[in-house]
Amino acid sequence: MTVLPRTAARTDRQRMSRAAWLIGLGVVLLILPRLIYPVLALDILAWGLFAVAFDLLFGFSGLLSFGHAAFWGTSAYVTAFLLSHGQSVPVALLGGTASALLLAVPIGFLSVRSIGIYFSMITLAFAQMISFVALQWTDVTGGENGLQGFARPSFLGLDFSDSITRYYFCLVLFALGFSVAYRTVRSPFGQALQAVRDNEQRAQSIGFDPGRFKFTAFLISAALAGLAGSMFTFGHGVVSLDVLNWRTSGEVVMMTLLGGTGTLFGPVIGAGLVLLLRDTLTTANLPVGIVTGLVFVLVVLFFRRGVVGTVQHWLRRR
Repeated sequence: MTVLPRTAARTDRQRMSRAAWLIGLGVVLLILPRLIYPVLALDILAWGLFAVAFDLLFGFSGLLSFGHAAFWGTSAYVTAFLLSHGQSVPVALLGGTASALLLAVPIGFLSVRSIGIYFSMITLAFAQMISFVALQWTDVTGGENGLQGFARPSFLGLDFSDSITRYYFCLVLFALGFSVAYRTVRSPFGQALQAVRDNEQRAQSIGFDPGRFKFTAFLISAALAGLAGSMFTFGHGVVSLDVLNWRTSGEVVMMTLLGGTGTLFGPVIGAGLVLLLRDTLTTANLPVGIVTGLVFVLVVLFFRRGVVGTVQHWLRRR
């Protein structure tokens, strides 16, 4: 008779914990451009959403993608292209997100048939192909020069030449993207997806189609990564080949692991820590790669669940 009350109490504590993380994250993001310069704050939003998209695939689906820069970068280029041809900001952002989703259909259809390192290598190969196309298609992408100098026309009275206005506009987009990811993992689909991640054979034996679940998660993740890439281009007003580089895929993996996989909140915090550390080291003229690598090694050794995952585990033990 005591099992049900204990289970209900545990569920209530978990619900309160999630609510506390949500409120805390929301408050920090609301005041963030007052604490640091707005362009860096917008970078944290974009990279944070990118890491959330990756966590949806890796942390909740068990699929390690080394090619997520393909969706981030494709959306960034399409957004810049549309803005440079006089389209409005919402049309450009929507076009960039849609392009990432369309690109994910053939890549996801072919890659989710593989598992483990084979899946990772296939996604990396596709990302390198997209990067090569962007380098060669100079009439559209600008090649090594990229795209720059495009206007960001006002929308509904919002002056996007102001960095604070751009930040809070992107904060709304971030909230929408994060809500999609949060509702996905908390829905019956998300629970089934985690069952497939934990034991694919058992999930298949009770009637789930693992391929369909993984493919759907891949599409949602790619679309959110595309939205993040559009936000990044919108914030900076320039796009280059770096958005499609393999290092971009590696950085989002590091951010997610640093914050904590399977948490959704962790990747946002991981992105913020990495970008703030990079900005501090650059200002102090210190080797960014070496120090960032050492921090990542220490986190992996002593905080294997990531920052947020370790805190949550500690709270559950108490």
